[in-house]
Amino acid sequence: MLGAGEGVFLSVTTSEAVLGILGNSLVALVNCMDCTKNKKISKIAFILTGLAISRICLLWMLITEAYVKIFSPQLLSPKSVIEYLSYLWIVISQASVWFATSLSILYFLKIVNFSHHIFFWLKRRINIIFLFLIGCLLMSWLFSYLVVVRMVKDNKMLYINTSWQIRMKRSELLINYAFTNAGVFVFFMIMLIVCFLLIISLWRHRRQMQWNKSGLRDIRTEVHVKAIKFLLSFINLFILHVIGMAISAIGLLIPESNLLFMCGLTTAFLYPCCHSFIIILASSQLKQGSIRILQQLKCSEKGKDHRVT
Repeated sequence: MLGAGEGVFLSVTTSEAVLGILGNSLVALVNCMDCTKNKKISKIAFILTGLAISRICLLWMLITEAYVKIFSPQLLSPKSVIEYLSYLWIVISQASVWFATSLSILYFLKIVNFSHHIFFWLKRRINIIFLFLIGCLLMSWLFSYLVVVRMVKDNKMLYINTSWQIRMKRSELLINYAFTNAGVFVFFMIMLIVCFLLIISLWRHRRQMQWNKSGLRDIRTEVHVKAIKFLLSFINLFILHVIGMAISAIGLLIPESNLLFMCGLTTAFLYPCCHSFIIILASSQLKQGSIRILQQLKCSEKGKDHRVT
């Protein structure tokens, strides 16, 4: 029987999942329509579309796991299900963070203008940076796969009754967790470095503007501030996501702990849900495209109602 607290958390989580899927679907649709119209796909369009699709998959996976954990926990008992879910989680979660990191780096190279020769070298070789990031993602997947394969094959990770049973020492568990999420930690550290460099660039630019004392509208400062707000929103939401996933993982380890599990998922869902709308609001192109799609959907619904009556 579902308790009152569990029901509230499940309702909130489901609402977050629906909103997140809607927001990320709008991002993917607008970019796909623009690529079809222009008959070419840019790096930013590819990254935004990949980010939206990976987050949609992440939301579907988490909300499905939530309903299965609460209503049919026995479905998680087979060893093959555990193995496939682990592989799927590795691919989706790391791809989502990778797309977000790649997007921040591309925007950073477009906005910032350091006078150092290394920065100019990086700016001229965006394709090489992109290939390097893809290599980092592949290496991260490989390390994570090896750890999960060993844990599953050695029967060190099982799902019995309604909770996970981890058969290993605490130190070994921490090492395996670090290896499994090494790529996520690396990509997150890159995001922090990019945000720090943006703040330095903004500080230097503001100092130059004070020396020049120009009365003109400082568009470059506005772009810097907008980019920093965008990155800080991602960092804060991602920290909440990691905390929420840790809470839900603890809930999986404890039998009859659906309330703790759902509390963690509710916190974790803020990242893929809210950040999609932040991306839409930060881009005039995505904002206008999303409004057009919603208006078309509204007109088609009105047309159906008229035909029915």
